[in-house]
Amino acid sequence: MVGGNEMAARCVVQSMFGFGRQATMVTPDEALPGRTTPMTGVAKRHQVLDAPLNGPFPTGTELLYIGMGCFWGAERIFWKVPGVVSTAVGYTGGYTPNPTYQETCGGRTGHTEAVQIAYDPARVSAQELLKAFWENHDPTTANRQGNDVGTQYRSAIYWTTPQQQQAAKATRDAFQSELDSHGHGAISTELRPFATAGPFYLAEDYHQQYLHKNPGGYCNHGPNGLTCQIGLLRQDETPAQTSVEPPAQGPCSFSLDTAGVRPLPVRHSRLSCSCRSSASAQTATLWAMAAQSWPEDITPSSRCAARLGCGAYSRCGIDWRRARRLSSIR
Repeated sequence: MVGGNEMAARCVVQSMFGFGRQATMVTPDEALPGRTTPMTGVAKRHQVLDAPLNGPFPTGTELLYIGMGCFWGAERIFWKVPGVVSTAVGYTGGYTPNPTYQETCGGRTGHTEAVQIAYDPARVSAQELLKAFWENHDPTTANRQGNDVGTQYRSAIYWTTPQQQQAAKATRDAFQSELDSHGHGAISTELRPFATAGPFYLAEDYHQQYLHKNPGGYCNHGPNGLTCQIGLLRQDETPAQTSVEPPAQGPCSFSLDTAGVRPLPVRHSRLSCSCRSSASAQTATLWAMAAQSWPEDITPSSRCAARLGCGAYSRCGIDWRRARRLSSIR
């Protein structure tokens, strides 16, 4: 009997060196028959978040399904996102009912390795989750992530709400623009409703929170160097830690520049605020996390605390108390 980790290692090696690779999608007639019995022996609770692995979840929780290559590293990205209630790895998007990992590795189930993300939309938006999705894998390589090759490694987003659908298409277009500006290819990510891609079949227990159980385990995910523009700050627009001066002392004058800025159809809007004093001059970019657009009470006579990188704060004249929260510069 082959153990879980050994079986996983075999599948990884096979995919990396070309054995069992399925470069084209199987048809329903070609897919393995599977079984009627769901996966057994899977823990009921999340090893990291101490939440139900597969429900029931708190009222208001929404589910989003993504595929971005090997699900071990992908799951870790999302369980670290504030507002995510739980994550689970499994198989979806294909034809074989209740598949095993070994069957999925062979590419004859039609499934992609997927992460089920249960999240609180009051704490984190679909746009923010998809920003992490786009920025941590290569969506231009069809059926491949690095040396992991096969239809089971395809990039995919399966939505469960109209808001997620809108976010998926908007962030895809935004990230394609970023790819174009850097001379990269076209996005090949599969986008469709979960209603047509599901159901979601839980993977074996040893895959759940794999990189928590095996901290040195295989992972091919990480920042791809590009930024998905959803209203958040571009990485090259943030100040370097060494360039940030100490907070200004004493009274400071205030200027607000909103020229050319329009409310965005997402929860993020931005403005530039310059605080000046006789001792120093600072410019920070602040983000209003409002429901749809700018808070109406932003006026030069208001007050706020603007974060200027590496923990320094300077007093500026904007009141964010009616905004949902203030996102600090990354």
